[in-house]
Amino acid sequence: MDWTEKYRPTTLSEVRGNDKARDALKEWAETWDDHREAVIIYGSPGIGKTSAAHALANDMGWPTIELNASDSRTKDVINRVAGEAAKSGTLTAGGGGRRLVIMDEADNIHGNADRGGARAITALVKEASQPMILIANEYYEMSNGLRNNCQDIEFRDVSPRSIVPVLRDLCRQEGVEYEDEALEDLAEQNSGDLRGAVKDLQAIAETTERLTTDDVITGERDTTEGIFEYLDVVLKEAGAQEALEASYDVDETPDDLINWIEDNMPKDYQGAELARAYEFLSNADQWLGRVRETQNYSFWRYAGDNMTAGVAAARDGTKGGWTRYGPPSYWSKLGRSKGTRNTRDYVAQQIAAIDGVSMRTARREIMPFLSTMTHHCRNRELTVAMAATYELEAEHVAFVTGSGKDTNKVQDIVADAEALREEAAVEHSGGVFEGASADGRDGETDADGDSADADAGDENGDQQVTLAAEDGTESDIAADEADTDETESASEAAEDDDQQSGLSDFM
Repeated sequence: MDWTEKYRPTTLSEVRGNDKARDALKEWAETWDDHREAVIIYGSPGIGKTSAAHALANDMGWPTIELNASDSRTKDVINRVAGEAAKSGTLTAGGGGRRLVIMDEADNIHGNADRGGARAITALVKEASQPMILIANEYYEMSNGLRNNCQDIEFRDVSPRSIVPVLRDLCRQEGVEYEDEALEDLAEQNSGDLRGAVKDLQAIAETTERLTTDDVITGERDTTEGIFEYLDVVLKEAGAQEALEASYDVDETPDDLINWIEDNMPKDYQGAELARAYEFLSNADQWLGRVRETQNYSFWRYAGDNMTAGVAAARDGTKGGWTRYGPPSYWSKLGRSKGTRNTRDYVAQQIAAIDGVSMRTARREIMPFLSTMTHHCRNRELTVAMAATYELEAEHVAFVTGSGKDTNKVQDIVADAEALREEAAVEHSGGVFEGASADGRDGETDADGDSADADAGDENGDQQVTLAAEDGTESDIAADEADTDETESASEAAEDDDQQSGLSDFM
């Protein structure tokens, strides 16, 4: 079992390294009836913010309602899940009828792309009749309105001096022998990140009977060199068990490691072994999804098993030679310049608005798959559908596909996407353009005072299109010709639907 879960603090007195913040949080809770304000607790990942919130609930005897803002952030979900809990009490839940609403990742809500989520939370903290804790990594990424309506408590990085006693206590409880210097080195290496230090300790303890300084990699680690060496291990040399154990020495989170493996795996794997490896990566991705949904980091173990041991087991024998590995291509796109990041954020915002997901989900989950599926515009039909669906211009298509924005290929795709949107607009207009006169005077009245639309129909109410002839006379399009046009339009619409369906099925 993951030690960070097994030994999660159950009371505020067990929270280490943030005494001042811990005391401020306790005071906020004990005086809540006087001020009735929500509180934002913020600071770096891994320093105990979420643990402190749940420990406080245990101390106060408050049942908790937890909502992860990264995955369930729309106005409807917030009002349904958090809103009902925050606006109504319970007489049977203990704690004086109080319940604590905990909203994690509250800094990952971005205006209209999250369908009113930011406004809903701001309104909620103003109206809540129950205590609320909002947890954030970046305080100033939250809206001014939200910050102004909440108290705030900063959790600082945990010092190595505070981490060492925690590691020593864990060793004693798990029966792990250790050198004091080894724990000090481990604490220095993870300065500020208590959760990271505990995870490193567990990983080392599972492979040795006595923890020594030789087991701890001291100093600042070169993560780029380490990951390249590990790719050789997992993709060419190691068996399943060795690949899993070697992953403990790589300073990459499972979310990052899966991207490294996925992007470089096709350089060494072929055919059936590649297909098997992708199945394991798919399983790993599902486990990572559960972590994001539930915040239960014990599922990281199953994701790691699949992306390391599973990928190694899928290989047919060992492989030799040298392979030019590189960082995930999607990452390189994100960090090239501020302009590139702006392009990325625009695409993510379009995806979030159209698909009803968060900006975080759009950036980290949907955009990488779109990039893979439309790489260099090879699947032209899907690329056109993507550009049309999300209203992307040439620079946005170039960003997702990796093609040059000034190339004829991208320019033609953007033009076709524009035409596709125009056709879709007419097709889904619900007949609003039918009965319009050729000179555009739809709805105007003639000299008799009758509307042009009324004159356009026959005695049976059938709609016809009236065209001005060159000699000033008017001629009606025969009904059978109109039927033919409608049939052709239906056929074209079907083709359009087919183009759209490729992206819809994928999304």
